[in-house]
Amino acid sequence: MTKDENSRDHIQSLERGFQVLLAFDADRPNPSLAELASATGLSRPAVRRILITLQSLGYVKGEGGHWSLTPRVLSIGQHYSASHAMIELSQPHLMRLAEQTSESASLAALDGTDVVYIGRVPVRRIMSINIAIGSRVPAYATSMGRVLLAWAPPKHVDEVIDAGLRPLTRNTVTDPDEFRRELRTVRAEGYSIVAGELEEGLLSVSAPVRDQSGTVIAALASSTSSGRATVEELRSEIAPLVVRTADAISADYGHRASGKATSTVHREHEGFF
Repeated sequence: MTKDENSRDHIQSLERGFQVLLAFDADRPNPSLAELASATGLSRPAVRRILITLQSLGYVKGEGGHWSLTPRVLSIGQHYSASHAMIELSQPHLMRLAEQTSESASLAALDGTDVVYIGRVPVRRIMSINIAIGSRVPAYATSMGRVLLAWAPPKHVDEVIDAGLRPLTRNTVTDPDEFRRELRTVRAEGYSIVAGELEEGLLSVSAPVRDQSGTVIAALASSTSSGRATVEELRSEIAPLVVRTADAISADYGHRASGKATSTVHREHEGFF
C-alpha cells in the first residue's frame, strides 16, 4: 500500500478518539477537558466532541467538569484476551510458575519499542510502578523485551536502538553494540536475565513463547528483587523453570519443538545483530 493510499484510508477522527482514551492514566485519572486537550495536543472543542461521543457509547463519564473512564473500557481488553487463545492457555502455567518460585510471573508481547503485559500472576510488589495487564515498559531494559527483540526482525531492533537506549539506572545498557551483543547472547542461551536496568534492585529472567510455526510471539518472565535472590541463583535455579514453563505454553499453543525447528528459529535472523 502506498503512502497516498494509507493517507486516504486513515480515519483521523478515530485516531483522535484513541488519543483521548489513552490520555487517561495514573497521573490523570480524572482530568478536565483542558487537561485532556493539553495532553493530546487537540483543541478543546475537538476533545469535547470526542468526550461526548465516548460518553454516549458508555466509555467515559463526566462530573463537575472532570472526566473518568467507565468499566466498559475493560471490555476492549477482554475482547483481546478472548481472541488470543495463548492468554487463556498460559494462565495455569503462570500460576504454577508463581507457586514454584514464590515470585510474580508475567507474560508480555512486543508493541513498538515497548513490551506490554498480557498476562500476570502477582505475588508481591517489587517495582515502584504498579504492574497490571496492559502496563507498558521499555523493551530494551527488560528481560522480556530482550527475549522478544532477540528473535525480532533486524529492522525492529534498529527502531528500538534509534529511539534511544536511555539510561534508566546506572546499570542500563545504552551502547548499541553492547545491546546487540546482549541479544546474541539471549539467542544463544535461550533465555535472558536482566539485573537492575529498568529499576535498581529489580531482577528478572525471561524465556520465549512460540506459536505453531516456531515464531516467538511472547515472553514469559519471573521477577524478584536483589534482596531475595542473586543473578547466579536466577541462572541456576529459576531460569530452567522459566524455560520449561515457556516451552509448555508453546506446546499448548501448538508448537512442537524439534532439533530442526529450533535450529531454524535460531538461524532466522542470524548475522543481523
